[in-house]
Amino acid sequence: MSTAYDLSTAAWYKSSHSDGQGGSCVEVAGGFDGVVPVRDSKDPGGPALVFPAESWACFVSAVKDGAFPLL
Repeated sequence: MSTAYDLSTAAWYKSSHSDGQGGSCVEVAGGFDGVVPVRDSKDPGGPALVFPAESWACFVSAVKDGAFPLL
């Protein structure tokens, strides 16, 4: 099942961990009930993925806990 979201007026926020050097960064948009839109900051006109808010929160928590160490 696929649901389309109108992201044309979304306010996107870059990760606070972005170094500003054009590295691998994501942007997220708030204000959507129950979901979190995510896109590649280097391709703002490209596609966005939309995750259930609970799943996104679990992912962010895992990152903060070091579940994905730098390779």
